[in-house]
Amino acid sequence: MALSVKLTCTAFTTEQLLSDAKAKIVFAGRSNVGKSSLLNALFGQKLAKISSTPGKTQSINYYELTNQTGYLVDLPGYGYAKASFEQRRVWSNLLDVFFQKTSNITLVCVLIDSRLPPQEKDLDMISFSQSQNLNILGILTKTDKCSNKQIKDRLNEWSGILRAKPLPTSSKNKSGIDVLARTLSETLAANSLTNES
Repeated sequence: MALSVKLTCTAFTTEQLLSDAKAKIVFAGRSNVGKSSLLNALFGQKLAKISSTPGKTQSINYYELTNQTGYLVDLPGYGYAKASFEQRRVWSNLLDVFFQKTSNITLVCVLIDSRLPPQEKDLDMISFSQSQNLNILGILTKTDKCSNKQIKDRLNEWSGILRAKPLPTSSKNKSGIDVLARTLSETLAANSLTNES
């Protein structure tokens, strides 16, 4: 199942961040983790820009579900070493303000490259989310590039860190995409019902 969404806001500055109370599911991950490809697989269309150059997403992009239950929010990739110091400073400030001022962050999806052992930047993102009492969903990307044993080992490795089993996915062969789409839809729908009651 593809999620029906529309790009409603692209924020390059803190003043452009959305401040409404709708639920927001955040997508975070290291540059080159395959975040844009995963989002496009979820959407069933190419809305998120894909590039062979890491760090392409330099803004916070809000994709609103057409049923208006909430947003999927695409954050700039972190850990991009070739970005200038000034650019990294701007991104860092934008993300700091986003997490400080954004209401109703329902879930943080941390994308993890299934080919790599735990990376410091991923661990930092998870630790930060846990410190803010945010719900976390770990998503393994690029599983089509790994053997079954590698995937199993990575799942076991991350389960302890996340305190929950991550979801293995592949944007290329679409494995795990339907499960992820259902999970996100149900999360937003449940949040909407809670706010109405």
